[in-house]
Amino acid sequence: MEQADFKKNWKEIVSGFLKLGATAYGGPAIYGILQAELQEKRQWVSKERFVEGVSLANLIPGATMTQLCMFLGYARGGFWGGMIAGLCFVLPAFGIMLALTLTYAHLGATPIMRGGLYGLGPVVVGIFVVAVYRLSRSEVSTFPQVIIALAAAAVVAFSPIGVVTTLALAGGAGILIFHSVRAGTLILALMTALIIGASLGPWVPLSVVTPTAQANTSIHAVGLAEIATFFSKIGALTFGGGLTIIALIQEQAVDQYPWLTHQEFIDGLALGQFTPGPMIIVAAYVGYKVAGLGGAALAATAIFLPSFVITLPILPIYERVRKLVWTTAAMKGIGPAVMGILAVKLGQMAPHALPDSAAVAILIATVITLVMSSFGPVKIMIAGSAFGVLRNRFFSLPGVKVVSPN
Repeated sequence: MEQADFKKNWKEIVSGFLKLGATAYGGPAIYGILQAELQEKRQWVSKERFVEGVSLANLIPGATMTQLCMFLGYARGGFWGGMIAGLCFVLPAFGIMLALTLTYAHLGATPIMRGGLYGLGPVVVGIFVVAVYRLSRSEVSTFPQVIIALAAAAVVAFSPIGVVTTLALAGGAGILIFHSVRAGTLILALMTALIIGASLGPWVPLSVVTPTAQANTSIHAVGLAEIATFFSKIGALTFGGGLTIIALIQEQAVDQYPWLTHQEFIDGLALGQFTPGPMIIVAAYVGYKVAGLGGAALAATAIFLPSFVITLPILPIYERVRKLVWTTAAMKGIGPAVMGILAVKLGQMAPHALPDSAAVAILIATVITLVMSSFGPVKIMIAGSAFGVLRNRFFSLPGVKVVSPN
């Protein structure tokens, strides 16, 4: 069946994810673009199935957005569909990041880049708003689910507990409320004990991603083996998506190892803002700065490869257990929690993407257009970028803020 689905749909998978990989901006807002393009417009999966994909991608280590693409590709074309979807989503971003890195090395930040980002920020936030609204209508439909969503949002916003732990607790709450009080209570008690135990000792992932090189390693002494080890450990052992991975790259490659200066890393993040697709493609920029074109290719491969190795074997296993009673109950808790967490991410992004009244107007226009018309998100993003470039051409944009992955 999977092979038949792939043979039937592989062209659609390739074209769809190449298009998204070349046009989907906004860090966490890419959730909204994927939902609008593949769930709402093309109906590849139901709303409930899409939320399952978001939940699963956030529960396993690696590149969250790429893993969600693999989930959607798997739903459309089985194992090979998942692999092709992930590759087609990542490859355009790598090519664009490399081209921007080479251009930036000679020209610096251009007015067109700044203007395009100004108009793009409110659009991707607007797409995100509509996606959260549409998904929440099916995922937060009962009073217990409303409570779970609000609790998850509060935990992520105001406590040090991360996304993975919050979703795990929500799954336990779902089992307690929708399946078995006894089993749910036991699971929540065990999770609480683990959280307390972890808070009393050092947290492991930050130490295990440390490269094998010494802390005084210079750029000129860094070999391809060190680059591969560094980025593969980050890709395999980091939870929390792109923002967490980028923070860890900065901590290790800038603060601990003199591979890049702080300004060089900030320049890389600026290029990442203008690059579509997964935000952790900034690894290619770091690799280029350290070891040229070979370093860029190796860094990008090393940071994404663990996501493929981890996710693709998990998908068929999840497919077998997703309809079990306890799994269904857990997802009834995790789904609302995902909605609460996405709402928090939306609130964190908005101040960076809406620096003035014109940006707010673009946001409102985007939401109205998506709700009231059949325009796809890509066309609206192109229109927003064009507006930003024109505005920058005729009006100065001092201190413009751009959409942040925070």
